[in-house]
Amino acid sequence: MDQRSLCKREYHFSRRASLRNAAIGFGALAFAALEQIPIQASAGLPPDAALRRHHHTPHAKSVIFCYMSGGVSHVDTFDPKPRLRADHGKPMPVAVERTQFNNNGNLMGSPFEFTSSGQSGIPVSSIFPHIAGVVDELTVIRSMTSPVNEHAQGNFMMHTGFPFMGHPAAGAWAAYGLGTENQNLPGYVVLQSGNAVPPHGGVSLYSNGFLSARNQGSILQADKPEAIPHIRPQEHSLLQQRRLKFIRQADDAFLASAANDLQIDAAIRNYETAFRMQTAVPELCDLSGESPTTLTNYAVDSPDLEKSAYGRQCLLARRLVERGVRFVELSCLTRGIGAGNGPNPWDQHGDLERGHGAMASQVDQPIAALISDLKERGLLDETLIVWAGEFGRTPFSQGSNGRDHNPWGFSVWMAGGGVKGGSIYGATDEFGYHVIDGKCTIYDMWATVLHQLGVDHERLTYRYGGRDFRLTDVYGNVLRDVLR
Repeated sequence: MDQRSLCKREYHFSRRASLRNAAIGFGALAFAALEQIPIQASAGLPPDAALRRHHHTPHAKSVIFCYMSGGVSHVDTFDPKPRLRADHGKPMPVAVERTQFNNNGNLMGSPFEFTSSGQSGIPVSSIFPHIAGVVDELTVIRSMTSPVNEHAQGNFMMHTGFPFMGHPAAGAWAAYGLGTENQNLPGYVVLQSGNAVPPHGGVSLYSNGFLSARNQGSILQADKPEAIPHIRPQEHSLLQQRRLKFIRQADDAFLASAANDLQIDAAIRNYETAFRMQTAVPELCDLSGESPTTLTNYAVDSPDLEKSAYGRQCLLARRLVERGVRFVELSCLTRGIGAGNGPNPWDQHGDLERGHGAMASQVDQPIAALISDLKERGLLDETLIVWAGEFGRTPFSQGSNGRDHNPWGFSVWMAGGGVKGGSIYGATDEFGYHVIDGKCTIYDMWATVLHQLGVDHERLTYRYGGRDFRLTDVYGNVLRDVLR
């Protein structure tokens, strides 16, 4: 063989082909799992991480994203405005921005009472009595803004930093940069239960975009007999071993002739993870080892089916971060008439009192239990919880008793993961309409989340289409005032 042929052959000798020669390709890895041979991770970050080391000391290992799709009204939850009560029914005294439906009424006071809660005295709406009990763990950001005012665009913006599909979700970026500490589970998991469906934008909200396919969100149905369809092997162990042996041979032959193709690499990795998930996922979803007290605290045994289903998601979120999963997203359920539509259950353009009350009842106890449980287990300091919707709602009514979308100022909160508990950041005006102090963008929020994970948001990039993309686009500043 001449030197030219040798060089050409070496160029096409992929990394996976090297692994094949070392007898640890897909098939061998599968057999190792069957034989319970541990997979050793290298020092530092997991072997599936794009980064070789953290950019700085991390304050959190995992993120739990409680997404309140539909647009939670900040003036009815975490940003009380006495002026709205005092001037209820009066015309809006300042200029009104164009709204989604442009059917704007007069000022509308909140139908809910607020109580100063915890040692911090942070006011919390009466619809969140359990979260009020753990408010000293929360940093409430009252100055969030969004550049978009429509659900699908808002959902994409909040998930990916761009108001349209095609870009990786925050969870995909976290999984790409930091990998997962548990090679038997994906790095990014989306939990659903009951009648939960993806918000407007669909499953593209959990997309890997242009990142490797193994970074996309894996959807687990928390309350189904099989959290992932066909996760349990449908054949006997010996038959599966024979099938895997055949796959290994085909895999080896294909990789020996292929270039170091990233798509092929990602597909093989996905198969490897899928094999290991056959054991890991059923064990994860089996709650028989949880105490009756824990199940009650999370409302898993509640007769309220929506609350019970969301409680199961919260409990599984704790079990996932315990097992080293990097990013977990929870999904709200629909609550019938007055509670928005299926994809956006917090979307109350009418009957806000009934709709927000129903949605808060669904998530309040489970989320509070999640915070308390993580704290009791010593996991809250290393788990960052983010609670957010795509925008807020107007201080004036739509119709007689609803509110339209308001992207010019709304509230989100964080807990655990090195943020200052019992604190408030930023402010909206006396009507809750526009931010007047500490304006915060979605880019700032994700820059802060990545910072707590030990990642510089400006340095976690991926070259695609001739430019370096990142979760925060070309924007974003870490909100250092919310950090301990």
